[in-house]
Amino acid sequence: MKFTHQSDTFIEIDSAKIYFEEIGTPQKQPLLFLHGGFGNIEDFNGIIPLLKNEYRIIGIDSRGQGKSTLGNKALTYARIEKDIEVIIKQLNLVNPVILGFSDGGISALRLTSSNSLKVDKLIVIGSSWHSKSLANSKSFLEAITTEKWKERFPETYEQYQNLNVDPDFDKLTKAMVKMWIDETSTGHPDETVQNINCPTLIIRGDNDHLCSKQSSFELSELIKDADFANIPFCGHEVFNDQKNILMEMVNQFLVQ
Repeated sequence: MKFTHQSDTFIEIDSAKIYFEEIGTPQKQPLLFLHGGFGNIEDFNGIIPLLKNEYRIIGIDSRGQGKSTLGNKALTYARIEKDIEVIIKQLNLVNPVILGFSDGGISALRLTSSNSLKVDKLIVIGSSWHSKSLANSKSFLEAITTEKWKERFPETYEQYQNLNVDPDFDKLTKAMVKMWIDETSTGHPDETVQNINCPTLIIRGDNDHLCSKQSSFELSELIKDADFANIPFCGHEVFNDQKNILMEMVNQFLVQ
């Protein structure tokens, strides 16, 4: 069971075509997967088979990434949050669980902070939550260019070119950098995370250079019903570096 990008399932939202894919058992509880920057839903294929229970699994390619088009609206975490909310409502997903990695987790934190719809449980992996985190990373993020990304992560570029129905990697890169360094109300959820009222599991890799241990711990203290796991011997992509340990925690959290 894995995401394949073989379906033709899009929802048009504000000038963009947002791709989603469903696998699993339609009658079971919805479980949404939200990927990180320059990624796509296939990034989760290594951990989906490790789920112990059955779910109606929905993966969403974030605006501009995977098979989804960028559209003509500014790319922001608020924009991705709205895309997720529209899909949840259009698919009539009741009491969903959301698992978000990095950018996907930031957007999920925004969504659950707003309490615009009921979320059963939230899992965020390697996700910052406050614009103050940019104090350590803004200069690094601002320096990212199309050529630098293609040189360091050629596989993500090739996959984007193969998947996207309207590819323009240079335009996407500039839009992503603007989103990452956004310090306004359309960026990180900041203190509004205190409004989250669903059980939340916060996970980071001990060597994650984008999401600090202190920041993740602070987030766990601000959310009323939150657990925090700092997994050793891995970096930002915990689901690749320590997938078995990660999924032991995720499965235990989901059945609580």
